[in-house]
Amino acid sequence: MAPTPSGALRITPKAFHKEIIPVDKPNLDFQIVALGGSAGSLEGFEAFFQHLPSGTGMAYVVVPHLDPSQKGMMAEIIKRYTSMPVLEITDDMKVEPEHVYVVPSHKETALERDHFRLIDPEQPNGQRMPIDYFFQSLAVNRREHAIGAILSGMGADGTLGVKMIMENFGMVMVQDPGTARFDAMPRNAIKTEFVDYVLPVEEMPNKLVAYAQMPTLKSKTLIESHKSTQMVQKIFDLIRNKTGHDFSLYKRNTIFRRIERRMNSHQITQFSEYVQYLQDNPLEVEQLFKELLIGVTKFFRDAEAFALLEEKYLPQLLLHKEDGDYVRVRVAGCSTGEEAYSITILLQEAIEKSGKHLKVQVFATDIDPVAIEKARAACYQENITADVSPERLKRFFTQEDTQYTVKKDLREKVVFAVHNLNRDAPFTKLDLLTCRNLLIYLSAELQKKLFPVFHYALNPKGLLFLGSSETLSGFPDMFTTLDTKWKISLRDESDVPVTRLSEFPFTFTSFETVKPPSVPQVTTVKQEDNLSRVVQRVLLQQFAPPTLIINPKGDIFYVHGRTGKYLEPAQGQATLNVFEMAREGLTFELNNLVNRAAVLKEQTAGENIQIKTDHGTQYVKLTVTPLLEPDQVRGMLLLTFEDMPQPKPRKGRKDSAEEASQKDARIAELEKELLYTKQRLQSTIEEMNSSLEELKSTNEELQSANEELQSTNEETMTNKEEMQSLNEELMTINLQYQTKTEELVNSNNDMKNLLDSTEVATIFLDNNLNVRNFTPQATQIFSLIRADIGRSITHIASNLKYQSIQDDVKEVLDRLRSKEVHLQTKDEKQWYSMRVLPYRTADNFIDGAVVTFTNITSFKDLETSVAATSLYAANIIDIIQQPLVVLDGQLRVESTSNAFAQTFQLIPEQLKGQWLYHLGNGQWDIPQLRNLMNKVLKENIEIKNETLEHEFPVLGYRRMILNTRRVEQTENKPFKILLALEVFEK
Repeated sequence: MAPTPSGALRITPKAFHKEIIPVDKPNLDFQIVALGGSAGSLEGFEAFFQHLPSGTGMAYVVVPHLDPSQKGMMAEIIKRYTSMPVLEITDDMKVEPEHVYVVPSHKETALERDHFRLIDPEQPNGQRMPIDYFFQSLAVNRREHAIGAILSGMGADGTLGVKMIMENFGMVMVQDPGTARFDAMPRNAIKTEFVDYVLPVEEMPNKLVAYAQMPTLKSKTLIESHKSTQMVQKIFDLIRNKTGHDFSLYKRNTIFRRIERRMNSHQITQFSEYVQYLQDNPLEVEQLFKELLIGVTKFFRDAEAFALLEEKYLPQLLLHKEDGDYVRVRVAGCSTGEEAYSITILLQEAIEKSGKHLKVQVFATDIDPVAIEKARAACYQENITADVSPERLKRFFTQEDTQYTVKKDLREKVVFAVHNLNRDAPFTKLDLLTCRNLLIYLSAELQKKLFPVFHYALNPKGLLFLGSSETLSGFPDMFTTLDTKWKISLRDESDVPVTRLSEFPFTFTSFETVKPPSVPQVTTVKQEDNLSRVVQRVLLQQFAPPTLIINPKGDIFYVHGRTGKYLEPAQGQATLNVFEMAREGLTFELNNLVNRAAVLKEQTAGENIQIKTDHGTQYVKLTVTPLLEPDQVRGMLLLTFEDMPQPKPRKGRKDSAEEASQKDARIAELEKELLYTKQRLQSTIEEMNSSLEELKSTNEELQSANEELQSTNEETMTNKEEMQSLNEELMTINLQYQTKTEELVNSNNDMKNLLDSTEVATIFLDNNLNVRNFTPQATQIFSLIRADIGRSITHIASNLKYQSIQDDVKEVLDRLRSKEVHLQTKDEKQWYSMRVLPYRTADNFIDGAVVTFTNITSFKDLETSVAATSLYAANIIDIIQQPLVVLDGQLRVESTSNAFAQTFQLIPEQLKGQWLYHLGNGQWDIPQLRNLMNKVLKENIEIKNETLEHEFPVLGYRRMILNTRRVEQTENKPFKILLALEVFEK
């Protein structure tokens, strides 16, 4: 299996809606840092730019995941914390270093050839993924100069973009979830395992500057360096020993780029130092292995290609299928399963449209067991809504919180398995084989070996679906290209010669670890290290017989001397097997001697072997010697050819004797062949008997395994019943949760409408004075936006003169008593009554405060008006020259004129609030006055010119003429009585 489970994402994902392919090579002189976040990220943006040193030479792009309907104020806020120019992105704006750019919330933003592109979004607001969108564009245009940072936020936006940046050799930082106000987005990014640094936001700028100052390694120089090549081989050995996977057949450029990325992340500059670091840190070997397996995959990646499959090629594939047939599909490099499920969905829909009853088998394989486990779980983040239509989401997925799970009927059609494409046997009789963007990581030598296997695995007229960057050149006799752009091909009906599959499996054979010695180079004596090696070479050339080094199967690994008299190329596909190349007469003895030497582990030899050459018969001595050392050739055989003279006939014999001698020789030869045949037969019988014993033993083991499986099956059935019972309980609980959820939704709706209908500005704060929520009316007093949720109220500007709101809130939280204050706006046009109460949970736990603002401007205006009216009335009463008393409904004095106090010699300051009959120490307790005033109170009549005579103890006799007037006020205030007097002395 290739290291990239679903291959490199070629910036054609559905999320872009338009393919972004850089035509001109962009200016890569500076890095671009993309900062993504949603809820609670404003504090992170502020902290990042507060701690960012000046003169970094980078450009910064802020990508907030905000509601497009809200007016963005991000640019104005960030300007407070940085001296760099802060601009909101417009279409075709050029990106420059030492600038900060803010992505608009109502557009999709991409980067193309150093310019920003604004695109109208196709997804609804709730399904848009602006961070993923920009991160992917940044990765493909800036590659190793792309840096992504994920800050606080809810949801999974950014996870796909993180993988994309990592695949293109960029760097990724994530805010430490423990420091994030909302940790869902950072945790989802960390789950991808493609993150370089997990840091608090305050530490990100310094790490960023240190990373940017790392000297870049030149991969080309590394490849040309013999020392670096040796180091890479050591790295391959470390990975193979740790994981069992060999990456030596993968493209070196990609390998070097991945290693370079890991070195930069650890700030290691020397290649040898990194090799030592790997040897000392086994976890780094696993991390490098995972990075070599990095795969950016998604549902319906390259939407146009999948549309072609859906509309054209899959219906053609199903035309020749009958009811009850199987449709077999292989998805190589399935990664976490998105592509496998996408193919299965298209197949299911195509079968339904055809009206046939067909069965679907999809085999999805990958080299990474962790990815396979995730694919089997079939649970994906909510960001798949950008790629899967709402109809398919509803039909094939079940939504659980913020995740989507593949439904059981679709999941059961896909079988996931760990499988190595260049080692394990292929799945056969396939109707469709997809291997997308996987071969681009393999060397040309390995690709040439894989295509015959693909041909062998497919049925005639089967489809091969490759990535857009891969090619089938060199195999026109195997596949016919149907679509050039999206690399969809048709398997030809002609069979591939078996010889083209003879080397499968390609690795891990019985002699996989054997490394044949290098062919000696022709060099001069001046280039040799010492004289002894030159002498050894000369002696070998002059005196050593023709020699081969082979394995027990006859494969030739090394040739010394001229072997043309004994071997010749066989007809058909070229091969280097000594049994197929042996000349006539040599095959019999060669097979015998090689088999004996391989089995007995001892030297064997045959003399006077007759070989028919182009110049007649040649007698040869053949010697086969097993090699036990050195380790590089252990297990191989040394095959030596020595020419022998033709045996001379004996002199003096007659012709008849010569003919008899020839017959005897022929008989001896036949007897020798018969003996060899008997020996081989006996050996075969013994091997067969041994195999039968092994088969019997295997059969017994299988029977035992079958019994265990039956027992396991019974346990499984029991577990199934328990699971069914548990499932019913879970369904009941789920129903209860759904009911509770509906009640909660209704309660939330009721609460929202209640808060909106009150038209009272309300702000909910936590114990740290951070904003938890607010009503729309609160924005008229404080400069609040939805992005301010999570920020401290002390950071929010208000239009009130009062600056001690935080002190009042803290006082309420400390004393747990409400507090009310009347406040005026700065423009002195509005008055508000601010009331602070403790925020109590259902279990009576204090979890913050509630601050309400009631507009009391009209009340204040009325209060001012009443005060002015009262003052006006008091002045009128004072200016009246005759005695006048204003009484309330209980005949208590409200106010008096100065003439009244002077006439009856009373103190004005002591009159207010006294009962009429208590004035002058009871002098006004006059029965006639009581009768008159009772009529005024009870019968609601007015007194006009009523004469009252009374002898006052101090003043003496007085005759008074009384007039009253009952004055009605508002409903909430009682009436008042005006009592006017004309006083006459005796």
